[in-house]
Amino acid sequence: MVNKSSAVVVAPAAGILLGVVDFIWIKYVPSPFGDLGNSIAVWAVVAFLLTYRFRWSLPVGIAGAIVCLVVAVPFYYLAATVIQNDDVSNAYNRTALLWMGLGVVAGAVFGAAGVIARTPGRLRVAAMAMPGAVLFAEAVIQLRRVGDPSYGTAGQIGSGAVLIALGVLTTLLVGRSWPQRGLALLLTLPLTAIGWVLLTFTGFR
Repeated sequence: MVNKSSAVVVAPAAGILLGVVDFIWIKYVPSPFGDLGNSIAVWAVVAFLLTYRFRWSLPVGIAGAIVCLVVAVPFYYLAATVIQNDDVSNAYNRTALLWMGLGVVAGAVFGAAGVIARTPGRLRVAAMAMPGAVLFAEAVIQLRRVGDPSYGTAGQIGSGAVLIALGVLTTLLVGRSWPQRGLALLLTLPLTAIGWVLLTFTGFR
């Protein structure tokens, strides 16, 4: 019961906080760090860290992560309504619903990974590599834009570097020993390739 009751409070509260802080971050923090607010990988990492931090069961962790990311979407747009008078319909239009759908997928995958990463077993280290891998995958997308006249070269390099640094830091933080951290970093390589393919498939290029 403690498992479920904490998730009922924590998951939506985390989603509200994520949505509001994300908009404020984008609006007021300069590039390249401000670009993290536009990162789907960062939202996936939030889902991972949420279930890694709270000792929820796998089903509760997945549900909690999904709730967090889905709730974050309308609150992101509501923050935009309050701060810069955007249309309130943005919180429930087609684009918002698309992001909520992606939140369901990311919440399920990374919420599960967060639970598995703190659970002894064969998949534990691979799960620890997941947040770093998704950050690295998005960094690859950013760096592949270098030279594209549609994007600023310096901005893409800066954003890519920040994502890579954050990926390494996250992997080191969730690891419990240096051999474990090293193996997790090694496993980010194939997982990054998979993540890049999936992000590209969903339209992030």
